[in-house]
Amino acid sequence: MEVIPAKKLTDVADDGPVPPYVQALEDRVGTYLSHDQVMRIRRAFLVGAAAHEGQTRKSGEPYITHPVAVAQVLADLGLDAETIIAAILHDTLEDTRLEREELAGAFGETVAELVDGVTKLDKMRFSSRAEADAESFRKMLLAMARDLRVILIKLSDRLHNMRTLGAKDAPSRRRIARETLEIYAPIAQRLGMNKFKAELQDLGFKALYPDRHRIIGERIRAALGNRREAMAKIEMALEGRLAAEKIPGRAVSRIKSAWSIYSKMRNEHKSFAQLMDVYGFRVITDSAMHCYMALGAVHGLYKPVDGRFKDFIAIPKGNGYQSLHTVLLGPFGAPIEIQIRTAEMESVAERGVAAHWAYKSDSGPANSAQARAREWLSALADSQAHTPSASEFLENVKIDLFPDEVYLFTPRGDIFSLPRNATALDFAYAVHTDVGDHAVAARVDKKLVPLRTRLVSGQQVEIITAPSAVPNPGWLEAVVTGKARTAIRQYLKHLQHEDAVDFGHRMLDRALDARGLSLDAVPAAALDRFLDEAKLKRLEELLSEIALGNRFADQVAAQLVALLGPRDDTPPVPQEHSTEKIRISGAERGVLSFGNCCHPLPGDEIVGFLSSGKGIVVHRVECPNVAEFRKTPERIVAIEWDRDVSGDYRAELRIEVLNRPGVLATVAAAIADAGSNIENVEYIERDSTAATLLFAIEVKDRKHLADVMRRVRRTGVVSGVYRHPL
Repeated sequence: MEVIPAKKLTDVADDGPVPPYVQALEDRVGTYLSHDQVMRIRRAFLVGAAAHEGQTRKSGEPYITHPVAVAQVLADLGLDAETIIAAILHDTLEDTRLEREELAGAFGETVAELVDGVTKLDKMRFSSRAEADAESFRKMLLAMARDLRVILIKLSDRLHNMRTLGAKDAPSRRRIARETLEIYAPIAQRLGMNKFKAELQDLGFKALYPDRHRIIGERIRAALGNRREAMAKIEMALEGRLAAEKIPGRAVSRIKSAWSIYSKMRNEHKSFAQLMDVYGFRVITDSAMHCYMALGAVHGLYKPVDGRFKDFIAIPKGNGYQSLHTVLLGPFGAPIEIQIRTAEMESVAERGVAAHWAYKSDSGPANSAQARAREWLSALADSQAHTPSASEFLENVKIDLFPDEVYLFTPRGDIFSLPRNATALDFAYAVHTDVGDHAVAARVDKKLVPLRTRLVSGQQVEIITAPSAVPNPGWLEAVVTGKARTAIRQYLKHLQHEDAVDFGHRMLDRALDARGLSLDAVPAAALDRFLDEAKLKRLEELLSEIALGNRFADQVAAQLVALLGPRDDTPPVPQEHSTEKIRISGAERGVLSFGNCCHPLPGDEIVGFLSSGKGIVVHRVECPNVAEFRKTPERIVAIEWDRDVSGDYRAELRIEVLNRPGVLATVAAAIADAGSNIENVEYIERDSTAATLLFAIEVKDRKHLADVMRRVRRTGVVSGVYRHPL
């Protein structure tokens, strides 16, 4: 091929011979694309070959063979010309001197956007490879939300890379294989592309655990050899039964993959010998009605196993997958899994979003998998907008890629699919972020339950909200979906920022007051100059930094006073601290936390200690750690409780009791009668006559704690009650 010395890489001649692998691609796309489009694809190859000239793969082949192979994978799926062209050119922006403008000029803006969507962010600087990978992944997902074809190119690229992974060194093979198993295979599954998913999982398993892959493969082949006759017999029996019932259809046997068997062995802690369902069967018919008739027919042939039937036709999976699943007790005493679906459902199950591709930007989705994929991607785009960290976003996406789902109903009959172990709180956020933020409880099948309740398929869920309810940090432990986690974190960050600005304002005012000044009296020009020197955009940032312990109020006050120069009314000897204490109401949880070493309560004498990045940690004055804190006086914050204090506070009681039956219940009842919740109970010491218990409880204030202690003493089974630590 002639090398073009012209400035533009896209100035290539379209005539001339092409290599056999390009001819094979042209023959494949020629079965469903026009001649003009095939010629555009040939031109894309010529431009790509010129751009990648001199570049080779690790295997020694010319680099252009890889993007053409990726295009071939997409051609086998019947993708449109733009996608095939973008696949051929998908590495040009990243690895060659071809510019985006030149690419768009030659092949159109759509192709340029697709190529840009799969291009990594290698030109930016990141603190680690993991951060760079996460940010590149986020960029790709956003491009994918705009155009599904981006992920189809990326998955095809990953599939070909996995097929040719042997040329890489061992650490690279393991890293790429792990990423494939953790992210790309689950994405293929989430998009309903089961054929892609299965091959990615098998290749990833083989690269990451070669010995396990080999051993399980050998065991499958051995088991298959022993059961081939049985499988043929069952297949014939299924087809015979369909024919007898005059149901059009065919039965095919299928062997489970090494990865799915390995995953089952690991998750269920079983040996290979204990797994009886190494193979299964699929019945393909022509209509949904015939699927249900076929189900009745096979249930008449072999006895169904109770509780193992699933109807994914009436309630499709989140990725658009539809099928009937049942498990029968076969003729040889082993359970056999059977899937029943139409040919159309089979196509969507194998190819997902790529099935019957009819991509038009203005038209509706061509199949249910595309519709559901776009819903999922839309939710991801919303999530990333509120997640500043790419690594955190990637973790949220990984959570959402769990394959096991529960299907839940609203009172109106709408269906939501959520990951396994999802709670009522996850359901609330799935309905709407506002519903989640104000949720207080749930009704599951008309019974009142806490928000932390785990849900199971088929339940009807109704969320109860209250305008005053708001998220709290404990909610993060109660959710499994990325959407819920992102919404809660966003609210908490907003809350922390507001609290920090307010608290920082009070701290800086107090420090300035000690120097005969107030924040309002500092001229705007001086304040702007200080913020500029401190590389801060707004005053709120400075105040937040002070409250979170990243800057000291006294130092900031001293710098502001120095900026203003000598003043007539400045006190000759500025005090280091004002005598006035900052009052706390307990509602400033965004910036305040309470020491686990002493569990301060409203009514206690308290002191604050600035912990960098965390804000102010409140301690009791008599806390043994305070002596150590006083060695860094700049971190001490003079605080006291306000008159109106809200919320529940943790306290610990050390209770010495007579060791006899029922004593724990007696003490617990006394604590409950005093209006206190018990968080935890543990035995510290115990012998035949006496025991010492440590109760973690929630109280309103010091007076409430005294009331709890009084009631516990009156039980008659207690020899001593003490606040812990003493």
